[in-house]
Amino acid sequence: MKPKLLSFSLIIHLLISCVCGLISFSSFSQSSESKFPEKPITIVVAYAPGGQGDVFARLISERLTSKWGVSVIVDNKPGASGMIGTRYVVAAKPDGYVLLLAQTGEISINPWVMKNLGYNPSKDLKPIVLVGDAPLVMSVATGSKFKNISEVMSFAKMNPNSLSYASSGTATPGHLCAAALDLYLNGHFTHVPYKGAGPATTDLLGDQVDFFFSSAAGIMPHINSGKVRGLAVSTKKRISALAQTPTVAESGIPNFSFSLWGGLFAPAGTPSSIVEKINTAVNEILQETEIKNRLERDGVLSQKNSVIEFSEFVNQESKKYEELVKTTGIKSEAN
Repeated sequence: MKPKLLSFSLIIHLLISCVCGLISFSSFSQSSESKFPEKPITIVVAYAPGGQGDVFARLISERLTSKWGVSVIVDNKPGASGMIGTRYVVAAKPDGYVLLLAQTGEISINPWVMKNLGYNPSKDLKPIVLVGDAPLVMSVATGSKFKNISEVMSFAKMNPNSLSYASSGTATPGHLCAAALDLYLNGHFTHVPYKGAGPATTDLLGDQVDFFFSSAAGIMPHINSGKVRGLAVSTKKRISALAQTPTVAESGIPNFSFSLWGGLFAPAGTPSSIVEKINTAVNEILQETEIKNRLERDGVLSQKNSVIEFSEFVNQESKKYEELVKTTGIKSEAN
Protein backbone atom coordinates (compact mmCIF):
# COMPACT_ATOMS: atom_id res chain seq x y z
CA MET A 1 0.00 0.00 0.00
CA LYS A 2 1.42 3.40 -0.92
CA PRO A 3 1.78 5.87 1.93
CA LYS A 4 -0.57 8.83 1.82
CA LEU A 5 1.08 12.07 0.85
CA LEU A 6 0.38 15.23 2.83
CA SER A 7 -1.42 17.86 0.86
CA PHE A 8 0.45 21.02 -0.04
CA SER A 9 -1.96 23.14 2.02
CA LEU A 10 -1.45 20.94 5.10
CA ILE A 11 2.32 21.20 4.78
CA ILE A 12 2.06 25.00 4.58
CA HIS A 13 -0.22 25.00 7.63
CA LEU A 14 2.25 22.92 9.64
CA LEU A 15 5.17 25.16 8.66
CA ILE A 16 3.25 28.28 9.64
CA SER A 17 2.34 26.70 13.00
CA CYS A 18 5.99 25.84 13.69
CA VAL A 19 7.19 29.33 12.82
CA CYS A 20 4.49 30.93 14.96
CA GLY A 21 5.43 28.64 17.83
CA LEU A 22 9.09 29.60 17.56
CA ILE A 23 8.23 33.30 17.43
CA SER A 24 5.93 32.91 20.43
CA PHE A 25 8.62 31.06 22.43
CA SER A 26 11.24 33.64 21.50
CA SER A 27 8.95 36.49 22.51
CA PHE A 28 8.18 34.80 25.83
CA SER A 29 11.89 34.22 26.48
CA GLN A 30 12.78 37.84 25.68
CA SER A 31 9.91 39.08 27.86
CA SER A 32 11.10 36.89 30.74
CA GLU A 33 14.65 38.22 30.40
CA SER A 34 13.50 41.83 30.31
CA LYS A 35 11.51 41.36 33.54
CA PHE A 36 14.43 39.80 35.41
CA PRO A 37 14.41 39.46 38.37
CA GLU A 38 10.87 38.36 39.16
CA LYS A 39 11.59 35.98 42.05
CA PRO A 40 14.20 35.39 44.78
CA ILE A 41 17.83 34.92 43.72
CA THR A 42 20.29 32.60 45.44
CA ILE A 43 24.00 33.35 45.64
CA VAL A 44 25.89 30.17 46.51
CA VAL A 45 29.15 30.39 48.44
CA ALA A 46 31.14 27.15 48.30
CA TYR A 47 32.62 27.66 51.76
CA ALA A 48 31.39 28.10 55.33
CA PRO A 49 30.16 31.50 56.58
CA GLY A 50 32.71 34.07 57.65
CA GLY A 51 35.29 33.79 54.88
CA GLN A 52 36.20 36.43 52.32
CA GLY A 53 33.81 35.04 49.69
CA ASP A 54 30.96 34.95 52.19
CA VAL A 55 31.64 38.59 53.09
CA PHE A 56 31.54 39.57 49.41
CA ALA A 57 28.30 37.65 48.82
CA ARG A 58 26.46 39.13 51.79
CA LEU A 59 27.62 42.64 50.96
CA ILE A 60 26.25 42.31 47.43
CA SER A 61 23.09 40.42 48.39
CA GLU A 62 21.94 43.10 50.81
CA ARG A 63 22.28 45.85 48.23
CA LEU A 64 20.74 43.83 45.39
CA THR A 65 17.73 43.05 47.59
CA SER A 66 17.17 46.77 48.13
CA LYS A 67 17.85 47.66 44.51
CA TRP A 68 15.63 45.03 42.87
CA GLY A 69 12.93 44.53 45.50
CA VAL A 70 13.34 40.73 45.53
CA SER A 71 15.13 38.61 48.09
CA VAL A 72 18.75 37.81 47.27
CA ILE A 73 19.77 34.97 49.57
CA VAL A 74 23.25 33.69 50.40
CA ASP A 75 23.42 29.90 50.58
CA ASN A 76 26.63 28.39 51.99
CA LYS A 77 27.43 24.96 50.56
CA PRO A 78 30.90 24.12 51.91
CA GLY A 79 32.94 21.00 51.27
CA ALA A 80 35.54 19.38 49.03
CA SER A 81 37.57 22.57 48.52
CA GLY A 82 34.65 24.40 46.96
CA MET A 83 33.60 21.61 44.61
CA ILE A 84 30.21 20.87 46.22
CA GLY A 85 28.86 24.41 45.92
CA THR A 86 30.33 24.93 42.48
CA ARG A 87 28.83 21.71 41.11
CA TYR A 88 25.45 22.76 42.50
CA VAL A 89 25.48 25.99 40.52
CA VAL A 90 26.81 24.33 37.36
CA ALA A 91 23.79 21.99 37.44
CA ALA A 92 21.28 24.82 38.06
CA LYS A 93 18.91 26.25 35.45
CA PRO A 94 20.73 28.98 33.47
CA ASP A 95 18.23 31.75 34.14
CA GLY A 96 20.13 34.02 36.52
CA TYR A 97 18.32 32.92 39.68
CA VAL A 98 21.14 30.73 41.00
CA LEU A 99 24.57 32.37 41.01
CA LEU A 100 27.98 31.49 42.41
CA LEU A 101 30.24 33.80 44.39
CA ALA A 102 33.40 31.99 43.36
CA GLN A 103 36.95 32.66 44.43
CA THR A 104 40.47 31.98 43.23
CA GLY A 105 40.44 28.37 44.38
CA GLU A 106 37.29 27.04 42.71
CA ILE A 107 37.98 28.71 39.38
CA SER A 108 41.72 29.12 38.84
CA ILE A 109 43.43 26.56 41.09
CA ASN A 110 41.24 23.48 41.47
CA PRO A 111 41.34 22.46 37.78
CA TRP A 112 45.12 22.07 37.98
CA VAL A 113 45.53 20.44 41.40
CA MET A 114 42.52 18.11 41.57
CA LYS A 115 41.26 15.02 39.81
CA ASN A 116 37.56 14.36 39.17
CA LEU A 117 36.67 17.99 39.64
CA GLY A 118 33.15 17.48 38.29
CA TYR A 119 33.05 20.78 36.42
CA ASN A 120 35.05 22.80 33.92
CA PRO A 121 35.11 26.49 34.91
CA SER A 122 35.78 27.72 31.37
CA LYS A 123 32.89 25.71 29.90
CA ASP A 124 30.35 25.34 32.69
CA LEU A 125 30.36 28.82 34.20
CA LYS A 126 29.86 32.30 32.82
CA PRO A 127 31.82 35.16 34.47
CA ILE A 128 29.63 38.13 35.45
CA VAL A 129 31.57 40.61 37.56
CA LEU A 130 34.62 40.83 39.82
CA VAL A 131 33.48 41.94 43.26
CA GLY A 132 36.80 42.30 45.05
CA ASP A 133 40.50 41.52 44.80
CA ALA A 134 42.06 41.01 48.22
CA PRO A 135 45.83 40.83 48.62
CA LEU A 136 47.67 38.30 50.69
CA VAL A 137 49.95 39.80 53.32
CA MET A 138 53.30 38.26 54.09
CA SER A 139 53.45 38.49 57.87
CA VAL A 140 55.79 37.59 60.70
CA ALA A 141 55.41 37.70 64.48
CA THR A 142 56.59 40.98 66.00
CA GLY A 143 59.42 39.10 67.72
CA SER A 144 60.79 37.92 64.38
CA LYS A 145 64.29 38.97 63.36
CA PHE A 146 62.95 39.96 59.95
CA LYS A 147 61.93 43.60 59.63
CA ASN A 148 61.17 43.57 55.90
CA ILE A 149 60.83 41.15 52.99
CA SER A 150 64.28 42.02 51.64
CA GLU A 151 65.81 40.54 54.78
CA VAL A 152 63.77 37.35 54.30
CA MET A 153 64.85 37.08 50.68
CA SER A 154 68.53 37.62 51.49
CA PHE A 155 68.45 35.12 54.35
CA ALA A 156 66.66 32.49 52.21
CA LYS A 157 69.26 32.76 49.46
CA MET A 158 72.13 32.36 51.92
CA ASN A 159 70.45 29.69 54.07
CA PRO A 160 68.34 27.26 51.99
CA ASN A 161 65.93 24.96 53.87
CA SER A 162 66.07 27.10 56.99
CA LEU A 163 62.73 28.94 56.83
CA SER A 164 59.19 27.62 57.22
CA TYR A 165 55.88 29.12 56.19
CA ALA A 166 52.29 28.43 57.16
CA SER A 167 49.30 28.08 54.87
CA SER A 168 45.59 27.54 55.47
CA GLY A 169 45.88 24.31 53.48
CA THR A 170 47.70 22.60 50.64
CA ALA A 171 47.05 24.12 47.20
CA THR A 172 45.34 27.20 48.66
CA PRO A 173 46.18 30.64 47.25
CA GLY A 174 48.46 31.39 50.22
CA HIS A 175 50.37 28.15 49.70
CA LEU A 176 50.85 28.80 45.99
CA CYS A 177 51.86 32.41 46.63
CA ALA A 178 54.61 31.31 49.01
CA ALA A 179 55.61 28.52 46.62
CA ALA A 180 56.04 31.10 43.86
CA LEU A 181 58.32 33.15 46.12
CA ASP A 182 60.27 30.00 46.99
CA LEU A 183 60.60 29.16 43.29
CA TYR A 184 62.06 32.57 42.54
CA LEU A 185 64.51 32.51 45.48
CA ASN A 186 65.31 28.81 45.30
CA GLY A 187 65.11 29.07 49.06
CA HIS A 188 63.62 25.62 49.65
CA PHE A 189 61.18 26.79 52.31
CA THR A 190 59.42 24.20 54.45
CA HIS A 191 55.66 24.27 53.93
CA VAL A 192 53.51 23.74 57.03
CA PRO A 193 49.84 23.34 56.01
CA TYR A 194 47.03 23.93 58.51
CA LYS A 195 43.31 23.31 58.43
CA GLY A 196 42.35 26.94 58.03
CA ALA A 197 43.77 30.38 58.62
CA GLY A 198 42.93 30.38 62.34
CA PRO A 199 45.38 27.68 63.49
CA ALA A 200 47.99 28.95 61.02
CA THR A 201 47.78 32.42 62.55
CA THR A 202 47.99 30.96 66.07
CA ASP A 203 51.27 29.23 65.25
CA LEU A 204 52.58 32.37 63.55
CA LEU A 205 51.89 34.34 66.74
CA GLY A 206 53.59 31.59 68.72
CA ASP A 207 56.66 31.83 66.49
CA GLN A 208 56.24 28.20 65.38
CA VAL A 209 56.60 29.20 61.72
CA ASP A 210 58.63 31.99 60.14
CA PHE A 211 56.01 33.63 57.95
CA PHE A 212 52.49 33.33 56.59
CA PHE A 213 50.79 34.71 53.47
CA SER A 214 47.38 35.43 54.96
CA SER A 215 44.34 37.32 53.72
CA ALA A 216 44.52 41.01 54.50
CA ALA A 217 41.15 40.96 56.28
CA GLY A 218 42.23 38.03 58.45
CA ILE A 219 45.59 39.40 59.53
CA MET A 220 44.82 43.14 59.82
CA PRO A 221 43.47 42.93 63.42
CA HIS A 222 46.75 41.31 64.53
CA ILE A 223 48.81 43.91 62.66
CA ASN A 224 46.79 46.73 64.22
CA SER A 225 47.21 45.21 67.69
CA GLY A 226 50.97 45.01 67.21
CA LYS A 227 51.17 41.22 67.46
CA VAL A 228 52.13 40.75 63.82
CA ARG A 229 54.27 42.72 61.38
CA GLY A 230 53.27 42.90 57.72
CA LEU A 231 56.31 42.68 55.44
CA ALA A 232 54.76 42.81 51.98
CA VAL A 233 51.50 42.55 50.06
CA SER A 234 51.12 40.13 47.17
CA THR A 235 49.20 42.30 44.69
CA LYS A 236 50.77 44.56 42.05
CA LYS A 237 49.61 47.69 43.89
CA ARG A 238 49.85 48.68 47.53
CA ILE A 239 46.63 48.87 49.53
CA SER A 240 45.48 51.90 51.49
CA ALA A 241 45.02 49.84 54.67
CA LEU A 242 48.78 49.11 54.61
CA ALA A 243 50.04 52.08 52.65
CA GLN A 244 53.59 51.83 54.03
CA THR A 245 53.91 48.12 53.28
CA PRO A 246 55.58 47.44 49.91
CA THR A 247 54.48 44.91 47.35
CA VAL A 248 56.51 41.78 46.69
CA ALA A 249 57.02 43.09 43.15
CA GLU A 250 58.54 46.31 44.50
CA SER A 251 60.94 44.22 46.52
CA GLY A 252 62.63 42.73 43.48
CA ILE A 253 60.33 40.12 41.93
CA PRO A 254 58.80 41.71 38.80
CA ASN A 255 55.15 40.92 37.99
CA PHE A 256 54.64 39.00 41.23
CA SER A 257 50.88 39.06 41.80
CA PHE A 258 48.64 36.77 43.86
CA SER A 259 45.34 37.50 45.52
CA LEU A 260 42.13 36.18 47.01
CA TRP A 261 39.62 37.49 44.51
CA GLY A 262 35.90 36.86 44.43
CA GLY A 263 33.36 37.36 41.68
CA LEU A 264 29.90 36.35 40.53
CA PHE A 265 29.40 33.55 38.01
CA ALA A 266 26.28 32.08 36.38
CA PRO A 267 25.69 28.64 34.86
CA ALA A 268 26.78 28.45 31.22
CA GLY A 269 23.91 29.26 28.92
CA THR A 270 22.55 32.10 31.04
CA PRO A 271 21.28 34.81 28.63
CA SER A 272 23.76 37.62 28.05
CA SER A 273 21.08 40.23 28.76
CA ILE A 274 20.66 38.87 32.30
CA VAL A 275 24.42 38.64 32.84
CA GLU A 276 24.84 42.26 31.74
CA LYS A 277 21.99 43.39 34.01
CA ILE A 278 23.63 41.77 37.03
CA ASN A 279 27.02 43.21 36.05
CA THR A 280 25.59 46.72 35.84
CA ALA A 281 23.79 46.45 39.18
CA VAL A 282 26.85 45.12 41.05
CA ASN A 283 29.13 47.76 39.54
CA GLU A 284 26.74 50.45 40.75
CA ILE A 285 26.89 48.94 44.24
CA LEU A 286 30.69 48.86 44.20
CA GLN A 287 30.75 52.59 43.45
CA GLU A 288 28.76 53.45 46.58
CA THR A 289 30.91 55.36 49.07
CA GLU A 290 29.94 53.19 52.02
CA ILE A 291 30.81 49.99 50.15
CA LYS A 292 34.09 51.40 48.79
CA ASN A 293 35.15 52.49 52.29
CA ARG A 294 34.28 49.14 53.81
CA LEU A 295 36.24 47.21 51.18
CA GLU A 296 39.25 49.53 51.50
CA ARG A 297 39.20 49.06 55.28
CA ASP A 298 39.50 45.31 54.70
CA GLY A 299 42.34 45.83 52.26
CA VAL A 300 40.20 44.85 49.26
CA LEU A 301 40.79 46.38 45.84
CA SER A 302 37.62 46.93 43.84
CA GLN A 303 36.86 48.79 40.65
CA LYS A 304 34.28 48.87 37.90
CA ASN A 305 34.68 46.01 35.44
CA SER A 306 32.76 44.71 32.43
CA VAL A 307 31.83 41.11 31.70
CA ILE A 308 34.58 40.98 29.08
CA GLU A 309 37.18 42.46 31.43
CA PHE A 310 36.31 39.99 34.18
CA SER A 311 36.39 37.09 31.72
CA GLU A 312 39.87 38.11 30.58
CA PHE A 313 41.02 38.42 34.20
CA VAL A 314 39.76 34.89 34.95
CA ASN A 315 41.58 33.50 31.92
CA GLN A 316 44.84 35.16 32.95
CA GLU A 317 44.53 33.84 36.49
CA SER A 318 43.89 30.31 35.23
CA LYS A 319 46.96 30.38 32.98
CA LYS A 320 49.13 31.71 35.80
CA TYR A 321 48.18 28.93 38.20
CA GLU A 322 48.38 26.27 35.50
CA GLU A 323 52.00 27.21 34.85
CA LEU A 324 52.87 27.42 38.55
CA VAL A 325 51.30 24.06 39.38
CA LYS A 326 53.05 22.35 36.48
CA THR A 327 56.38 23.79 37.63
CA THR A 328 56.01 22.99 41.33
CA GLY A 329 54.03 19.76 41.05
CA ILE A 330 51.68 20.83 43.85
CA LYS A 331 48.54 18.70 44.23
CA SER A 332 45.55 19.06 46.52
CA GLU A 333 45.11 16.73 49.49
CA ALA A 334 41.43 16.52 48.51
CA ASN A 335 42.27 14.26 45.53
